[in-house]
Amino acid sequence: MTHDVEERVETLWAAATAGDEYAAADAVLAALDAGMPMETLLLDVVAAVQSRVGLEWVADRITVAQEHTATAVNERVLATLAHLPSARRSPEPGRGRITVACVHGEWHAFPARLLAEVLRLRGWHVDYLGAQVPTPHLVAHLHRTDPDAVALSGSLAPRLPAAHAAITSCQAVGTPVLAGGAAFGPDGRYARLLGADAWAPDACAAADLLAGGPPRRPASGRSAEERPHLAGPEYADLTGSAADLVRGVAEELTRRVPELAPAYAERRLGHPAEDVASVIDHLRAALYVDDPELFSSFAGWMADVLTARGIPARVLLPVLEALAERLPGSPRALVMLEGARDVARR
Repeated sequence: MTHDVEERVETLWAAATAGDEYAAADAVLAALDAGMPMETLLLDVVAAVQSRVGLEWVADRITVAQEHTATAVNERVLATLAHLPSARRSPEPGRGRITVACVHGEWHAFPARLLAEVLRLRGWHVDYLGAQVPTPHLVAHLHRTDPDAVALSGSLAPRLPAAHAAITSCQAVGTPVLAGGAAFGPDGRYARLLGADAWAPDACAAADLLAGGPPRRPASGRSAEERPHLAGPEYADLTGSAADLVRGVAEELTRRVPELAPAYAERRLGHPAEDVASVIDHLRAALYVDDPELFSSFAGWMADVLTARGIPARVLLPVLEALAERLPGSPRALVMLEGARDVARR
């Protein structure tokens, strides 16, 4: 990162966290006036600030309100840049059409919007559908527009089952899928497992990959049933009992750690049941893709988040133990819970 880019990042960071969208817009427009290329501004400044927002939230150096504020400001910055005359480029002949959408249930739309703007700069005709697009509506859009590919974004692992449905449904109508986002694993392992035609770790890599042409179209009329069915009995049972498990484990946690609820209230962290629900959602995702590492990595992340907020990471142990007691007939889940307990004990 050059000194100039670093300075632009700090200026935009200060404006975004202060909630000052006018100062933020002035910062990026000044960078353009100084000769910074639009794509550099998007990928090295705006994207870097948004990544920092997430890291600072995890470390508890900014509040949820500040995180939402900064994200909203960055979204306005993207809109400002997209509407500049220099960004209004007609699609290049032969470049093709790409649909960019978030998986159903995925509200973290910033990475997808960033990709859409980069692809437009590179001459693609882009249909940006935004956050949490239900799969039937995505497929209806494909029938209407016949794009060359779908760029499907997912940030959270619990969205993987929905991503699988979207991937297979898009391919069933002959549209290849480029998957991207943290949900698909750091090396894209879940994108491959779910049958995506391509994977990219970020917007720049996705745009570079598409520069060589979109992925090959799948065989016309490919059926979703041709992909391995990953939702085994344990996943189905856990999905069906998730709501009852959240209530039961949250009540058990209150009994075992009575000081926890006051600690959450004092730190304005919502309710422990929200964290219990997140644990169960990630266990479901790990069962879906049959990967204990997904769940143990989440447990480590959750331990870091709790510790940063003054909640001892050991409170994860009674959650994991209470879940294990309620899932005696789920051997794969029990193995995953034991691995997560090892992480929480460190």
